[in-house]
Amino acid sequence: MAFGRRSKRSAQDRKRKKPVHRNSSPKASTASTKGKIKTKTQGKKEPIDATKSKFVTHLGGCHCGAVRFSVKAPAVVDVLDCNCSICTKKQNKHFVVPKSRFKLLQGADSITTYTFNTHKAKHTFCKICGVQSFYTPRSNTDGYGIMPHCLDPGTLRSTTTTPFDGMQWEKSIETSNVRERSKESV
Repeated sequence: MAFGRRSKRSAQDRKRKKPVHRNSSPKASTASTKGKIKTKTQGKKEPIDATKSKFVTHLGGCHCGAVRFSVKAPAVVDVLDCNCSICTKKQNKHFVVPKSRFKLLQGADSITTYTFNTHKAKHTFCKICGVQSFYTPRSNTDGYGIMPHCLDPGTLRSTTTTPFDGMQWEKSIETSNVRERSKESV
């Protein structure tokens, strides 16, 4: 206890002698049974069987909670790490889904949009807290870029990262599979 402050641990927690992390969420646990990958998620009693469904319904939103959405995507997503001017400034790491797999649940009136250059990308963010939890990428105007760090804990098992050279956008978009990520077949 620093500076005489009382510990936030209850008497019961102190008896267990285990650290209690009040602001962290339970991690998903996985188990492998006969070739099936199962993920137990926070708040659900039934495990997710990744072999039965290609997609999981993820919930997410901004920091203040005004903007909430759901998105159907794999439990393991490939995140694009773009180095264009705006993605670098915002540390905009995202995965892309078709528009049909995204649903805005609340907060349409709390969203504002920033555009620049070609005005194809729609950089949407909460006008209350300023968090961009999703946007419409220039490369995928038929889809949404979802920020994995804005998803609620429990359904996202892991991420992989693919760099995208946004400084050379025109050249990179022709030599990558980024445009295919917002198609239904992906």
